[in-house]
Amino acid sequence: MRRAGASLARRGTDLCRASRRNISHDAANPGCQITTLPNKIRVATQSTPGHFSSVGLYVDAGSRFENPSTSGASHFLDRMAFKTTSTRSSEEMATAIHGLGGHIMCNASRESIMYQSSHFHQGTPQALSLIADTVLNSSFLHEEIEAQRDAARYEVRELSSKPEQILPEVLHTVAYGGTGLGNPLICPEERIDSMNGHTLRKFMKEWYRPERMVVAGAGMPHEELSSVNLHLHLLRFPGQWPHPPLSASTSPPSVVKSISRAASYLFPTSPPTASDSPQLLNTLRPSYTGGHRFIYDPSTEFNHLYVAFEGCGIHHDDIYALATMQVLLGGGGSFSAGGPGKGMYSRLYTHILNHYPQIDHCASFHHIYTDSSLFGLFASFVPYSKGRRSGNTPTQILPHLVHQLSLLLYTPIPAAELERAKNQLKSALMMALESRAVEVEDLGRQVLVHGRQISVLEMTAKIDELKPADIRKVAEKYFGLESGGKASVVCMGHEDTGPWEEVFAKYSVAA
Repeated sequence: MRRAGASLARRGTDLCRASRRNISHDAANPGCQITTLPNKIRVATQSTPGHFSSVGLYVDAGSRFENPSTSGASHFLDRMAFKTTSTRSSEEMATAIHGLGGHIMCNASRESIMYQSSHFHQGTPQALSLIADTVLNSSFLHEEIEAQRDAARYEVRELSSKPEQILPEVLHTVAYGGTGLGNPLICPEERIDSMNGHTLRKFMKEWYRPERMVVAGAGMPHEELSSVNLHLHLLRFPGQWPHPPLSASTSPPSVVKSISRAASYLFPTSPPTASDSPQLLNTLRPSYTGGHRFIYDPSTEFNHLYVAFEGCGIHHDDIYALATMQVLLGGGGSFSAGGPGKGMYSRLYTHILNHYPQIDHCASFHHIYTDSSLFGLFASFVPYSKGRRSGNTPTQILPHLVHQLSLLLYTPIPAAELERAKNQLKSALMMALESRAVEVEDLGRQVLVHGRQISVLEMTAKIDELKPADIRKVAEKYFGLESGGKASVVCMGHEDTGPWEEVFAKYSVAA
């Protein structure tokens, strides 16, 4: 449940449009200040007390914005962060990072790339300098890129061997037709050898523009981040991207790993700006198609089955009903040390996991983006085989998942059950924001998306307003028979689902 709350905490909702001023104070968040620099970079701070500070640069970029010529660039920019620059060698960069006494990292997701540091208060100027240096002055040395190619190949092999990590990627590809949000987070294996400095600089020149950037800080006075104007002064206008000189080397010209968690925390970013071309705007529109894919793998320990529908984007108020619905369905592993308050009374536990011991894992998920989302269920279960007393085929498990969706459509939700789900979601939101690193990330993402910070009180107020009828109405809107929704079904293992459309029709769920 905590993960669902953390995701929503980082996303917020568009409750009202922020006024565009050089400096703004949010009445609902008295500790929050936002400044827009002359070059259009926004600087936001939250002055909460603590022993550590956090600062980050958040860029409206990511794998969604890649095209065939830049596919894999976001992944490699993540891997190439804090390497050699025109002002620091790799050894000097490593020494400076260790001197902070904190944690500095880069993370690329589908709709954003972030550079973030947590450190002692006095380390903020040094952290800003390191982040600005790696964004503006990266050398992208041939030998360093070559080393990351080997690491990327290993990562692709590792992810491909773990169904719980690779299947959400396959689901996105099926759901969005392999473009936009369906682009892979990890560089495709056939693209690894194509990654070079020219490709990375091309991607940065197109998307690393000042109006697509936010610098956020937590645990410091707002004035302390004023030095960001000095560090990032070169970012003035689109197209004026600085090209740092290469270090002395005979290598040909060429442009702190954490992408493994990006599939679980997929944060939205602001929509394309008016300065983007009509062709580009059309390319970035969500292209949900739905569909079915079966991956035959007789060696896998479990069969795996995913069912998803397209939901609304982050700016729509329905996002709260969908997030609450996810918590209400809940689920998890067949073994849990949890008890009351840990999701053990959610529907997927009480209706599926507690009745079918051959099901190893069954849970709901909700991946939220700016203008779309994926809402659904998945299950991992022991495959059926001769001589085995227990085991199931996807044809046997699919009806159980679809039935849980149909209950949201056609069965009244008890008020006490809904209240429990709402309380779990609200507590997860608040607990997530207790972390300084999550707090600054939440601030940066929200300013990038909404132009202001959405307070946790606003979000919990929206959750409190939900009634059982609201859940049913939203369910009908996105996967009811009259919704026009299309299912995305992915199956991996020994057998396929069979005629899955008939199962959806039997339970009066859109297919």
